[in-house]
Amino acid sequence: MTEAIRVLVVDDQKLVRDGLLSLLALSPEIDVVGDSADGDAALSVLAEHEVHVMLLDLRMPARDGIATLEAMRERGIDVPVLVLTTFDDDELVLAAIHAGARGYMLKDVTLDQLLGGVRALAAGGTLLQPALTDRLLRAIRRAPSPVTAAHLPEPLTDRELDVLRLAAGGWSNGQIARGLFLAEGTVKNHMSSVLLKLGVADRTSAVLKALADGVLDAGAGQKSMP
Repeated sequence: MTEAIRVLVVDDQKLVRDGLLSLLALSPEIDVVGDSADGDAALSVLAEHEVHVMLLDLRMPARDGIATLEAMRERGIDVPVLVLTTFDDDELVLAAIHAGARGYMLKDVTLDQLLGGVRALAAGGTLLQPALTDRLLRAIRRAPSPVTAAHLPEPLTDRELDVLRLAAGGWSNGQIARGLFLAEGTVKNHMSSVLLKLGVADRTSAVLKALADGVLDAGAGQKSMP
């Protein structure tokens, strides 16, 4: 039997939190290990329980979502985080991505979309919801000095572009390795090179920067895993 995906739900609004818990309870592949109303409580759960994916609100009292992500990074807590947001949170979502979030999704998603996002992050992939990606790309493009693929300090190789395109579709390193007939270690090496060349710290930021700078076609972030 496949191990259930252990999920932590973090949102200060009880109605939203209860709704997420009710949705997740409908899936036998999900095991909700806890729910928290703020970042401090979430960090306590993370210290006591094994968590595979955390669903995180950004606007919370006390320790908010960004501060929670930063605390996780400082404490070496490597749990994939899926940010749940609203349409007016563009700048916060960008800050969350920079702080280490692996994906983002609107709070009005369907159960299938939510489960797909949880599965993607649990498998080591990313989740870039198209409804929000276009808005975030516009925000990123407002930053100075965008570069094209041909004008990177060191251009990406064809194989690095292949890996980045699949990462944009939410594929994990293992799935990319199988899809490209490579060893998973080789995929990790390619991804490390991509991060270095793009000047970012994680694959989600790499995908967003590559889309914004024209290194990848905008459609790349809208592929889905098979």
